[in-house]
Amino acid sequence: MSRSSMGAKVFSAAVIACSLLLAAILLLHRFIPNRWLNLGSLIETFLPWFGLAVPVLVVLAAIRRRPLAIACSLLPALVWFQMYAGLIPDKHVGDGDFRVVAHNVNAENADTEATAASLLDSDPDVIVLVEITEEQRAAWDEALADRYEYSVAYGTVALWSSYPVAASNEVDLNLGWARAFRAEVDIEGEPVAFYVAHLLSVRVNTEGFTSEQRNETARLLGEAIADERLDRVVLAGDLNGTVQDRSLAPITYQLESAHASAGKGFGFTWPADTPMARIDQVLYRGLDATGSEVMGATASDHRPVLADFSL
Repeated sequence: MSRSSMGAKVFSAAVIACSLLLAAILLLHRFIPNRWLNLGSLIETFLPWFGLAVPVLVVLAAIRRRPLAIACSLLPALVWFQMYAGLIPDKHVGDGDFRVVAHNVNAENADTEATAASLLDSDPDVIVLVEITEEQRAAWDEALADRYEYSVAYGTVALWSSYPVAASNEVDLNLGWARAFRAEVDIEGEPVAFYVAHLLSVRVNTEGFTSEQRNETARLLGEAIADERLDRVVLAGDLNGTVQDRSLAPITYQLESAHASAGKGFGFTWPADTPMARIDQVLYRGLDATGSEVMGATASDHRPVLADFSL
């Protein structure tokens, strides 16, 4: 066997091995353990981006014109398509009965007026904001009070509503300060439980994907939602994780994603300049999601999200 023929076989074998590995990661990501560096959750956070490797493998396989290599390179493409094809089409069906806008406004955002104007342009009935400092709160009240008669705030999370807020209470995430609450909003005579939350941040460093505290806050928030007595529930805010991250399962097994149901595309929200993950969420149950979109960038490092619902 010539050296060039041997090289071609090795090259094809490498393409086949990489293709099978990629397909396995996409198909079996739930079985990747978090024991080492929280690797499973890290991969799940950016899982859609693994699809970028597919055309590279297809081209490499085609260069050598090896049928087996080409066939194997198409396998992860089929898996990726099966997982994400449903997200790509526009599933918007109408404006619904009420509109929710949620935004992590960023504690360092000094342009409250422009940020508020951007959110108000979409004419929401309920605005959910997280990461508001005490200094920003007065400015937000001034910007929104004329349009929204009702408001609730706990710590650094807040809600403004054009509909009456019947009751509210903090959801204790065992942090020593408020980052989540429940508000009962009366929408056209129908009570809807709104949960507003900003789960703890995660970090990617030499210790891997460190998310233990975030995971604990997700568990506690999930328990509160599981105990909810109302049928109609909306959860909005920055969950610092995607719906595919297994660590958010205490929340996501109970609720649906408005963007998955009624949006278009992947709906990435962070970082605002070049979004790579959807960590800002509007989740729900007991309602029909009729539309969802990611809004334009503001002065925050997150993009706001919008969702329409029918009762």
